[in-house]
Amino acid sequence: MSSPEPAPRRASRVPRREGADAADPPRRAALDLLAAVRERDAYANLVLPELLRARRITGRDAALATELGYGTCRAVGLLDAVLGACVDRPLSTVDGDVMDAMRLGAYQLLRTRIPSHAAVAATVELVRTGRGRGAAGFVNAVLRKVAGRDEQAWVDALAPERDADPVGHLAFANAHPRWIADAFADALGGDLVELAATLAADDERPAVHLAARPGVITAEELAAITGGEPAPYSPYGVRLGRATGDLAELEVLRDGTAAVQDEGSQLVALALANAPLDGPDLGRWLDLCAGPGGKAALLGALVGLDGVRSGGTVDAVERAEHRARLVERACAGLPVRVHTVDGRSSGLPSGAFDRVLVDVPCTGLGALRRRPEARWRRTPDALPELTALQRELLSAALGLVRPGGVVGYVTCSPHRAETTDVIADVTAHSAGVTPMDARPLLPGVPHLGDGPHVQLWPHRHGTDAMFCALLRR
Repeated sequence: MSSPEPAPRRASRVPRREGADAADPPRRAALDLLAAVRERDAYANLVLPELLRARRITGRDAALATELGYGTCRAVGLLDAVLGACVDRPLSTVDGDVMDAMRLGAYQLLRTRIPSHAAVAATVELVRTGRGRGAAGFVNAVLRKVAGRDEQAWVDALAPERDADPVGHLAFANAHPRWIADAFADALGGDLVELAATLAADDERPAVHLAARPGVITAEELAAITGGEPAPYSPYGVRLGRATGDLAELEVLRDGTAAVQDEGSQLVALALANAPLDGPDLGRWLDLCAGPGGKAALLGALVGLDGVRSGGTVDAVERAEHRARLVERACAGLPVRVHTVDGRSSGLPSGAFDRVLVDVPCTGLGALRRRPEARWRRTPDALPELTALQRELLSAALGLVRPGGVVGYVTCSPHRAETTDVIADVTAHSAGVTPMDARPLLPGVPHLGDGPHVQLWPHRHGTDAMFCALLRR
């Protein structure tokens, strides 16, 4: 679970700019996506599929809109630095729609194989249609300056000097805010080779991961149906290619046979489900921060598979009503009971559960590649409030697990303040809590470090940067 989010607005609320989009549907969709992100803090991965569906954009056009829209969102910091060097006034004074168009054009020039003349001409035409000839002339002049250098030449000209500030250089070159690069470097022990690899992996559009519902379909069967490949580590995982449109069109997702779920999320849920207990497992499982429901659904499918746990149930706690409804939808037909309450004061019986998952709200730095705009929206100012909440939720989870039971602390962030620091602080103030070695519970997964906790990485494992600690009470 990443940081708490408001209920998403519908993509249909994104206004079409003046002029028809029939001449260039993919670029118009990408431009309207950028406007939605800028104007109302929309989530790109929610808005774009609905835009494509509403405008009946499919196939190659959908692939182009996805590449341009997500890619531009992901590279905003780099693009703005380049545009700032090409505009003779502060970018803050440039009209928002014009700024979106320049970013879209600059992305095509620097990070795609689209010929320069085509990228400039197409962008200028979008601006001429929406903003008139004067704005179009301005954009034309700026983009021609951008086209004067390739991406590497701009990095060489604008990035911090590699030898004097290697982390800053890597952050700029891979379109990451400096504070995030610093956090990754800290989690990687200062290894600059690893930092370069993870920033590069984080800057790419990821493959889509599916989770086959246990007991309903195997990963091999799901791969055959979808044209994907069984995942390398999760027994229920399938990896597809990169998304180019609306995944909701897949029949296996509509009927609940499978769900979209990063393989890292599957692995940490499986680690908790398979962790050895002191005493019997009676199938009393709890997901204390369940929204939007992916891990609760996987646990709900697993809890009844073993005959020893027949009749087992997962209690799923989610404070936000709209996210609780998502949990109910994700877990339809499974032995999952949803409680719309705060996990810190759930009212559930103390010491009643065999296994407790606490997938805490966090900065979401481990899933930035799946949320293209998020890296520029997050700030370190949110950390104190989030880490305080994480400590409270983990403490609550330890009070709800029975003696001999296991708590899985999970967060989609490698930031030490949200991972090892939280574990160290809470366990130091919690009597009778013992960390378990989580590594054996991710069989076949390489490069898991010295333990006992597990940190996954995009560049090492092809997953989101999930953290998992297992604690036995």
